[in-house]
Amino acid sequence: MSVPSDSILLLGESGVGKTHYGAQLLRRLMNGEGSRLRMEGQATNLDPFEEALASLDEGKAAGHTATATYVNSLWPVRNDEAGQRADLVWPEYGGEQIHTMISSRRVPNSWLARIRQARGWLLLIRLQQTRTGDDIFSRPLADLRKASTGNREMQVSDQARLIELLQMLTYAAGAAGRRPLDRPRLGVLLTCWDELGLDLAPTAALKDRMPMLWDFLRSTWRSPSIMGLSALGRSLSATRQDAEYVARGAEHFGYVVLPDGCQSPDLTLPIHLLLQDLNQQQNGQGNPE
Repeated sequence: MSVPSDSILLLGESGVGKTHYGAQLLRRLMNGEGSRLRMEGQATNLDPFEEALASLDEGKAAGHTATATYVNSLWPVRNDEAGQRADLVWPEYGGEQIHTMISSRRVPNSWLARIRQARGWLLLIRLQQTRTGDDIFSRPLADLRKASTGNREMQVSDQARLIELLQMLTYAAGAAGRRPLDRPRLGVLLTCWDELGLDLAPTAALKDRMPMLWDFLRSTWRSPSIMGLSALGRSLSATRQDAEYVARGAEHFGYVVLPDGCQSPDLTLPIHLLLQDLNQQQNGQGNPE
């Protein structure tokens, strides 16, 4: 049986927790206990995650990924329950690259191949660091006319910026104009969920905090998956050691919030669901575009 190469395009700006999730996901895959997915064979190019893994073992937060970094790591994974295998291509890069793409409105050549080869996109959003105020797209023109002449500067909100990013990427992937989209499959992870303090399911949280983005996702993709993620389970300091983290081990921390609001300690679930959808498409079980 041939093993498909399933490249996941991980999308997230600085500070959303890409490195922490990558390190914790890698640890879960290598351990395999209690996870839908496990590592089968030797992973390649793990250097970008070694520092993060070492920091978590010391009960500390990992450092920031260098801006210019972009490294793909190949992880052969298996779902024993379904008998499925895949080569998961997982990227590690500086989140400033996403910010630069949005601000310059240009997709670098180095990203084009990644965008076109990826069968699934995983968008990481940290709701608590997004600006949710009125902007030039969401505020009625009548309100703008009434605004004080001393404060005419208006900024584009984060949800408008993310919409623009996704529009750029779908165009670069050759998927512009096709609605609703089945490929690339889209998953959204609302990161650092433990800091939000919300009594809402992930979809409701996204609709409440970023309604314009939610409307765009719902109208563009057939069935986007919205989940919450706390990769670390709690906030860690980069300088102060968390003794309980060291004693119990980082692999015992972290959880995902499923679409129905239930929590699971299996951090491989978002990837498992993406791969499951892709496998159904490949076998002709998905919805036609």
